[in-house]
Amino acid sequence: MIRRLVSRPTGAFAVVVLGLLVVLAAVSLVWTPQDPFRADPFHQWEGPGAAHWFGTDAAGRDIASYLLAGTRTTLLVAVGSGVIASVVGIVLTAIGSLTARWVREGTAVLLDILVAFPTLLTAMLLTAVFGGSLGVVIVSVGLSFGVTIARVARGEIRRIARSDYVTAARASGVGGAGVLFRHLVPNAAPLFTVQLSLAMATAVLAEAGLSYLGYGAGSDTASWGSLLSDLQTYIGVHPWSATWPGAAIALVVAALSLLGDAVRDASDPRLTTNDRATSDRTTNDRAAGDRSGDPATTTPGVTA
Repeated sequence: MIRRLVSRPTGAFAVVVLGLLVVLAAVSLVWTPQDPFRADPFHQWEGPGAAHWFGTDAAGRDIASYLLAGTRTTLLVAVGSGVIASVVGIVLTAIGSLTARWVREGTAVLLDILVAFPTLLTAMLLTAVFGGSLGVVIVSVGLSFGVTIARVARGEIRRIARSDYVTAARASGVGGAGVLFRHLVPNAAPLFTVQLSLAMATAVLAEAGLSYLGYGAGSDTASWGSLLSDLQTYIGVHPWSATWPGAAIALVVAALSLLGDAVRDASDPRLTTNDRATSDRTTNDRAAGDRSGDPATTTPGVTA
């Protein structure tokens, strides 16, 4: 599956970007070019160079060091929100698909109500109530998108639950939890994978947006959104400075969004069968073309 994933351009792009993010986050734990929080009034707005790879900001902080430290925040938010969204989504999907009819209908109405609240708005409300911190952002985004996952996956899980092999598993004595984790979730894995990648991408955007608005992580936590908020004030004078955090956010969000589609395509047997058949036809056509151009196999013409 890994070979099929990286053989697709979108999958290769996602793997490279996210792998680089993980490596940089690990490196930032032990090393950064400069202290990311140290202000230096004698080196304000320096351009990119050997001393400051991406330049400095209005406080004289090294932008490259701050971005490198911010990779930890981005990775933590993406993974933490994704795990919470997955757990909440699976639990709500199970309740809305495998319980009594009145419970399913009540869960469906509740999901329709909750999904009407945008993720960013829900996160802003929770951070306003409980205070702005990284943990609140992770939990709020995870809960919000977990509801979305449950609403999207409910129909697919109910369709799979009516299949013959699930009916046979229940008849053989397999309990509800066994049916859920042995048959329903694995067969709905492509759908969950796409939704999980979207949840992680949304989490990165939400954290950046909340930090940009002042609702996100505190000042002692490096965040790409807070850096972008600081730099956009001077974008008319120093346009290159805001390019770095904006490009970093865009790359990670694009990679996460494309990863789910690539994993779904790589794990879909119908698509992989079609790809294999196309590859075989291409190989056969190329081989036939080579044979047709081989002088040893060409029938000589008859001359008078």
